Amino acid sequence: MIRIGPVELKSRLILGTGKYSSPELMVKCHEASGTDCVTVAVRRVDLADKTRASFLTWIDRTKYRLLPNTAGCYSAEDAVRTAMLGREALETPLVKVEVIGDERTLYPDLPQLLEATKRLVKEGFVVMPYTSDDVVMALRLEEAGAACVMPLGGPIGSGLGILNPANLRMILDRVKVPVIVDAGVGTASDVAVAMEMGAHGVLLNTAVAGAKDPVKMAAAMRHACEAGRLAFESGRIPRKEYATPSSPVQGRIR
Repeated sequence: MIRIGPVELKSRLILGTGKYSSPELMVKCHEASGTDCVTVAVRRVDLADKTRASFLTWIDRTKYRLLPNTAGCYSAEDAVRTAMLGREALETPLVKVEVIGDERTLYPDLPQLLEATKRLVKEGFVVMPYTSDDVVMALRLEEAGAACVMPLGGPIGSGLGILNPANLRMILDRVKVPVIVDAGVGTASDVAVAMEMGAHGVLLNTAVAGAKDPVKMAAAMRHACEAGRLAFESGRIPRKEYATPSSPVQGRIR
């Protein structure tokens, strides 16, 4: 279980809702992943469409909490406006705040992100900001009232995994709010690595939706998330330069 502000999630894995070949496949992947929270791009869906053509009608709100996101926004003003629309239409205080600063890398515009976070916190949102792997910005977002921080593992949709583990460790060491690794995941081992480092959760989409067998990949992500968390809680052995025998050496026959 993970607590984000006043919200409790049973699963530490959050999935997206985009890029699936069909709503039926999306539903199967969500079920296989074990998630209980899925993110929705407010600007890329018709929130007023209540027909079966809308993928939103395929999401069982008794099973899944919706996490509106401001994907596609390039300014704090735009992100705040989009968040307001999402809260009204989807009836949730949660919002994943994205303010993009560069179209090619999809890296966040940090000054605009911080401004949007401050404004949305004042409006009563539970703010989950997508940010860079910069510890200073993570601390600024925490100070601004963010309910968690969501540093990128790698560029959105890249599948490159966690490119800067040292940066992620610094964030985990310094901030007190939950840290959810967002973006860059390519396969289950990337999720396990993030969780073993102490991340409180992982958000992903493309790695499942774009896999050859999305349902199997969703299940793999679930097991990786659970195994990684267990490994972190168990405490790994220290690394050593040389071998250490696993059996007693006393009384051995020469």
